[in-house]
Amino acid sequence: MGLKSFFKSIFITNRVYIAIGVVIVLFVLAFFIPSLHMVPRIAILLVLFFCLLDFVLLYFKKKPLSVVRELPERLSNGDENGIKIMISSLVNLSLQLEVIEELPFQFQKRDFQIKKLLPAYADISLQYQLVPVERGEYAFGRTLVYLSTVIGLLQRQIAIQNSVVVPTYPSFKKMQRFSLLAISNRLTEIGVKQVRKMGQSSEFEQIKDYVKGDDIRTVNWKASARKNQLMVNNYTDEKSQQIYCIINKGRVMKMPFEGLSLLDHAINASLVLTNVALGKKDKAGLITFSQKTNTFLPADSKPTQMNFILENLYKQETGFLESDFEKLYALIRTRITHRSLLVLFTNFETYSAMEREIPFLKKMAAHHLLMVVFFENTEVKKLLENESVSVEQVYTKTIAEKSIFEKKKIVKELNNNGILTLLTTPKELTINAVNRYLELKMRRAI
Repeated sequence: MGLKSFFKSIFITNRVYIAIGVVIVLFVLAFFIPSLHMVPRIAILLVLFFCLLDFVLLYFKKKPLSVVRELPERLSNGDENGIKIMISSLVNLSLQLEVIEELPFQFQKRDFQIKKLLPAYADISLQYQLVPVERGEYAFGRTLVYLSTVIGLLQRQIAIQNSVVVPTYPSFKKMQRFSLLAISNRLTEIGVKQVRKMGQSSEFEQIKDYVKGDDIRTVNWKASARKNQLMVNNYTDEKSQQIYCIINKGRVMKMPFEGLSLLDHAINASLVLTNVALGKKDKAGLITFSQKTNTFLPADSKPTQMNFILENLYKQETGFLESDFEKLYALIRTRITHRSLLVLFTNFETYSAMEREIPFLKKMAAHHLLMVVFFENTEVKKLLENESVSVEQVYTKTIAEKSIFEKKKIVKELNNNGILTLLTTPKELTINAVNRYLELKMRRAI
């Protein structure tokens, strides 16, 4: 440690200023009461003695503790991410710690502080949660630890040089949570509906022994005669169907809700929907577009497909111009040759905005099963809950009602043109999108 760094590591606490204030008061009293002339001198000597003692206790060992910060390899956007700091004492002395983390600027958090008592030769673990609302790289700076003894007149700063850059990906935690619940058949706990199958799927799997509860309409009489016992045909859901998540990256997707932009809500939902589709043995693909097509990932069901989709979604950003639906249609017409389910994540705030794009949406729906997913404006809905007590509030409420009516009108117009729609709040987007996909699959609409 250089001399400059050494002096920079010493901090004077408020107790020193309080002690100096007391000494000053004693000097003033001694001026009027001569018999007290020795008291302030003794007091200032005591202050200096305890400051020196505090300094020796803090600096008698070059490295009084070790600090290790444990960060995940990547952060999950919109989810709580646990960060852990492991601190080990290397001295036979109890220390009061004040830990300050240099967090990434995206969090705009400048008052982060954890206070903890560190016993002699003990290990402690400090944990905190971070919720990123933007994808990209997050640069963590140093960990600053301020040590003080029970005397508390001085503090020693120890700067841990552990700067690191951690990428923030779309919400893979939500994807994992869906996968785990699906394995344990508990998806209904988070809102995924159990959809009743409409008849039998057309894909034959095997002939098996009849057990109580099997549909008697599936009895295979020829196999039963040969085996001299009841045998039934077993069917499975159709597989290898193509599902494309198409994400609009135009300016309409910049609108923020609950800390995340509509683009981030759409990306998180696409990630979960893709994972569910791959779990159903379907082929999943990805398209992102704005004024031109930015990403086209052909539908596939290979094990690495999920990683490819995650890597592509990680770097997507919204633009400031309107998206070109004509170029999107041209891409779909030339690159997607088999009938597929196209889940288009976009947003229409006005009926006229939808009218400009409906010719291209109708052309897509003519060759594929198209589902347009767009968003309810939850902030507008809140305006309807307020009581109107002035002319301005009546006007505002009327405009809000008109906006909600236009959304319903858009849904009706799209449905009339043979286009499936999903109007949902950003918060419920993932659940509703998965439910609609499962419903379409069970009804063999794809």
